[in-house]
Amino acid sequence: MNVEKRSIDFIPESERHGQPGSLFYIWFGANMNITTIASGVLPVMLGLNLFWSAAAIVVGSLIGALFMASHSAQGPKLGIPQMIQSRAQFGVVGAVLPLLFVMLIYLGFFVSNTLLAAQAIESVSPLGGNGNIYLISALCFLVALYGYRLIHRLQKLLSLLSVLVFLVATALALGLPIPEGQWSPAGFSLSKFLVAVSIAVTWQLSYAPYVADYSRYLPSSTPMSQVFWYSYAGTVAGGAWMMILGAVLSVAIGGFSDNVGSHLALLFGAAALPLFAFLLYGQVAINVFNLYGAFMSTVTVIEPFSRLRVTPLVRGLFMLAISVIATALCTISQEDFISYFLNFIFFMSYFLIPWTAINLVDYYCLRKGDYCVPDIFDLNGRYGRVNLVACGSFLLTILLEIPFMNTTLYVGPIATALDGVDLAWVVGLLVPALTYYWAMRRKVASAAERSLAQ
Repeated sequence: MNVEKRSIDFIPESERHGQPGSLFYIWFGANMNITTIASGVLPVMLGLNLFWSAAAIVVGSLIGALFMASHSAQGPKLGIPQMIQSRAQFGVVGAVLPLLFVMLIYLGFFVSNTLLAAQAIESVSPLGGNGNIYLISALCFLVALYGYRLIHRLQKLLSLLSVLVFLVATALALGLPIPEGQWSPAGFSLSKFLVAVSIAVTWQLSYAPYVADYSRYLPSSTPMSQVFWYSYAGTVAGGAWMMILGAVLSVAIGGFSDNVGSHLALLFGAAALPLFAFLLYGQVAINVFNLYGAFMSTVTVIEPFSRLRVTPLVRGLFMLAISVIATALCTISQEDFISYFLNFIFFMSYFLIPWTAINLVDYYCLRKGDYCVPDIFDLNGRYGRVNLVACGSFLLTILLEIPFMNTTLYVGPIATALDGVDLAWVVGLLVPALTYYWAMRRKVASAAERSLAQ
């Protein structure tokens, strides 16, 4: 097994391989971890009972995965990483703007996943808190270094193991005493339900910046519909299941959110020890996505300013540097992890949704998948250095979202007037989609006409 040679460059047809069905295992397995379970705790913390928590999780997963899978479907045709493709909307240099936010998201997830894993194994590991963090980070670095093929193998194995483990965990969870009224449709709160839906939507959208990084290795002849549906089915099935399991356990077990991994493993009684190893494996597997994506984003930021040749050695040094930074962030203790995690989820949505709206409108409505890949890497190509329309629409949307925000750190005036309903995600979807489409439609049409004339 060798270090992966490709980074942000185009994957030639001779190196394409695999079947779209593998995407189901990747995205099903990507959700099979205690971070997804911890996300399921959040609707219950908001004050919803299990009935409405489960309903919000399912609705949000079904909606959010539509966008996630639409990004995945771009991979085989373009053969380049997702955030590199954003240069076609924002410009070769302008794409650095959304990339900076995406890099923060990768680091935030790395910290979340690592802290949950270190917390989970603390009772069975002799290394102590920081030692566990160093161990987990080192494992993530090694797996991410070997790239695409190893990630595919790990995720397929994780998916198969997860079905068995979490079926047992679900059966055990459903056997726990649940307070009366938790599965009743009574006590509905629209504001809390919409916030819970947005959490599930954002969870699915969090895969969008790098989902095409894995589908791009499939042959270009792969049907787009198959890429979409295998990605969609895998992430909805895995994500909704784990989040609902987290909601159930948070109601059934007192203090569950204090140590999600440990409480889950202890459900298995005498078999808890191998469960700790399995949970650690799951956290490493999902953290590899974040480290791999952070590496891709870093190279994408640097590449317009320096024609960097990404050799295996350069790749290793970049990933090592990112791992060290992420590990240092992990060692900063979090007194209230769930509160931190809830704010992090909201933070993601405020930046991810405007980006995804611009990207998908450009791909499916304006250019209809017709891109010149060499120009995406050319500062003087047709996409230019900076597209002020995309950058302006992105920043304007973030400003317009502020009055609609509702987090534990800040509540906007409109959210207050709406009894706490957070509609920032609606603003983040509609404003950039409409403004970008309106401002770019003539420019794209004129460029297409000139291309045909030539």
